[in-house]
Amino acid sequence: MIEVNNLSKSFGRKQVLFDISARFMPGDVNMIIGASGTGKSVLMKNIVGLVEPDEGNVVFDGRDFTNGDKQLKRQIRQEIGMLFQGGALFDSQTVEQNVMFPLDMLTKMPMDEKLERVNLMLARVGLENANAKMPSELSGGMKKRGGNARAIVNNSRYLFCDEPNSGLDPQTSILIDNLISEITEEFNITTIVVSHDMNSVMNIGENIIFIREGKKLWEGTNKEIMSASSKDLQEFIFANSLVQALKDKEENQ
Repeated sequence: MIEVNNLSKSFGRKQVLFDISARFMPGDVNMIIGASGTGKSVLMKNIVGLVEPDEGNVVFDGRDFTNGDKQLKRQIRQEIGMLFQGGALFDSQTVEQNVMFPLDMLTKMPMDEKLERVNLMLARVGLENANAKMPSELSGGMKKRGGNARAIVNNSRYLFCDEPNSGLDPQTSILIDNLISEITEEFNITTIVVSHDMNSVMNIGENIIFIREGKKLWEGTNKEIMSASSKDLQEFIFANSLVQALKDKEENQ
């Protein structure tokens, strides 16, 4: 479980996050949603330690990450997997080398064990026999699957996904959503997904927090979201549904 307690953050005179508290449970796909520029990505950066909060703290399974010493922070970072918007595979490395990268950096595992682990993860995300391929040879969806494999290869306890469906067609987006959900349940990972994609929210969002102008305005499940009384949330849902409908219309023309 990840606990965010009364977290606030400013950059200069501009306050970006206001007293946010939330709990993200293992085995669930936890989602942070909101329009662009509302603070959801800044919240994720605070949680993973890329940005230090001005107030409040983040606790990983009882361990105070924000106020911990270097050894504790290093230990927790080794348990974190990240999936970025573009997959973030290194262009100069093969798929195998990309997925092996966290094992090279964070472990002293023998090469044969690393290869076994890499092949297991590639098979899990449906990229068998893609070891020697370069990122330039992969489709957008395959890059995201490769990014997923790299994010969990080191037995990650926590998985963070930043707009994992960005730039993908609807069918591939569903495949990535389902993969994230399956991996989360299978390995009992605490997964946090930052997104503004309502299709993803309705498909896999088991615990959702809605951020607007740096404040948490609503929290609930995908079964509760459509009947939520928050006017701001309903406006966000309507706007995203309209954008998605226009995209679908363009693709069908």
